[in-house]
Amino acid sequence: MTLTPHTKISEILAAHPDMADSLAGVAPEFSLLKNPIARATLAKVATVEKAAAMAKIPVEDLLSRIASLLRERGVEVELVAKPTREERVHILKELIMDLHRGAPFDEVKRRFSELVKDVDAPEIAEMEQQLIAEGLPVEEVQRLCDVHVQVFREALEERERPTVPPGHPVHTFMEEDSHAASLLEQVEKAMEEGPAWERIVPLLEELSRIDLHYLRKEHQLFPRLEEHGVTGPSQVMWAIHDQIRAGIKELVRLASSRDAERFASLFREVATAVREMIYKEERILFPLALETLSEEEWRKVREGEEEIGYAWVSPPPPLPETASPGEAARPAAVPAPEGMRPASELPALLGTSVLFPFSTGQLTVEQADLILRHLPVDISFVDEHDKVRYYTDTPHRIFPRSPGVIGRDVRNCHPPKSVHIVEKILTAFKEGKKDVAEFWIQMKGRFIHIRYFALRDGQGRYRGCLEVSQDVTEIRRLEGEKRLLDWED
Repeated sequence: MTLTPHTKISEILAAHPDMADSLAGVAPEFSLLKNPIARATLAKVATVEKAAAMAKIPVEDLLSRIASLLRERGVEVELVAKPTREERVHILKELIMDLHRGAPFDEVKRRFSELVKDVDAPEIAEMEQQLIAEGLPVEEVQRLCDVHVQVFREALEERERPTVPPGHPVHTFMEEDSHAASLLEQVEKAMEEGPAWERIVPLLEELSRIDLHYLRKEHQLFPRLEEHGVTGPSQVMWAIHDQIRAGIKELVRLASSRDAERFASLFREVATAVREMIYKEERILFPLALETLSEEEWRKVREGEEEIGYAWVSPPPPLPETASPGEAARPAAVPAPEGMRPASELPALLGTSVLFPFSTGQLTVEQADLILRHLPVDISFVDEHDKVRYYTDTPHRIFPRSPGVIGRDVRNCHPPKSVHIVEKILTAFKEGKKDVAEFWIQMKGRFIHIRYFALRDGQGRYRGCLEVSQDVTEIRRLEGEKRLLDWED
């Protein structure tokens, strides 16, 4: 057996199931491998290198220990030296930059096969992230994304698609991916039959529900990855999500107007983009996320999904227990601001009659919470450090929000194409040049008024930004007057 830092733990356990007990004796962190569900998730994506990092032991020592355990079982083992992770990411980055400079695709692919054939998802994500950090525009990385996935495709094909139990967010995402692929095939078949516009329009309207799939990625999964410093996927994928959304909307318009030629051309582009996104999710994003997030973090992802909704699947079952009782989840990377009370204390605080003083009165926590949740507007608060700290959980919410947004840098809460505007607004607020930024849009037949307010304390210091969104469709239709005495029960 050839053993390298990039050998998967699942490959070892598949050939020698009893190695799970032996590995548990090497480091206590490996005791999780005894759990069947954990083996079906963690072991499938974890390499020897990742396992060594998890156990905080040198990869060379773990390789040597595994080799010894295998040899005790009569297995011939060949240890093969590989470039370090840092070296591999550097090589990948250079290959992609050569593509950017115009190097022939086949030449780059050949060099890739020779140098870093067994690339994994985290390395691809890290490479993209470094390219962005070094100044390559997100749009350019996005353009290169499809190209470099083609370069890495053979290596990615060798990796199995993630296997997780029902109820796990990745399982739900993959169910939705299958449904999206099926809808694309149905549209293609309807196009061959006429085209059958009366079938195509409803199918496209159904496909537009993929927006919920992307929203859960953007507002639940991406924030958890960002807490671990993984920002590449959110920056690159979000821009593609927006292109797909706009493409589907235009397809509905073209289908309604029976513009067959333009429809066929655009549909090919959108279908390719959706299918490529499915591939990137299942071969790069989901394996990366499974390797990065703890069980507790996945539970937080799952808990916030209900607030956004699902594209085509029914609400999944609760996430099953997989960890041993004594296993400690990894700590969150983003701490709460100093003095902030944990959310777990809210139920107790809601039940008290303790009054908290405000500038014009006193309220209990319950009263303040009720007032905020019943305002006829949506409110989000971003502190002076540009972190999202609060949003009103109202039943009439206009834009999606979920618990995953709390503690997130506000820049990561917007698609890449609008981040520069967010930066301008915040800079103008902080420098005291502006106090309000106002916008209005039309969305799904409704007129939405959006305002940003700079919050300043008594000394004029900037303390954060308040976003207020309101559906003013009915307000704009008002005429004349209606007085209090005109009210009828």
